[in-house]
Amino acid sequence: GKHWTVNEVRALIRIWSDKNIQQQLEGTVRNKRIFEQVAARLQKFGIDRDWKQCRTKYKNLKHEYNSVKSAQDSGSTSKSMKFFNELDAILGHCTMEQASKSDN
Repeated sequence: GKHWTVNEVRALIRIWSDKNIQQQLEGTVRNKRIFEQVAARLQKFGIDRDWKQCRTKYKNLKHEYNSVKSAQDSGSTSKSMKFFNELDAILGHCTMEQASKSDN
C-alpha cells in the first residue's frame, strides 16, 4: 500500500488516543469493527484508508513502540521512533495493567 504520511499517522494516533477507542481495543482481538470506525473518522480528515490499513498501521506502531520501550528499559538509547511520545501517552500508562491482565 502507499506510505502513511506524517499527517496521516498523527490523525490515526489522535483517533487512537480517544479513550472510547482505547477501551474497545483493549477488550478485544476481533477488532475489524473498531478499525472500520477509525477509518471512517480518518475519512473526515480527508484521509482515505481502509480498516485493514488502519489495523496494520496500528499493529506496526504498537510493535515499534514496544521494541523502543523495551530497549530503553534495558538502558539502550540508540533506538527511537518518530511518534514515541504520542504513543507513550496512550500506551505507557496501561502496559503494566494489560500485561497482568493477559497473564491470567
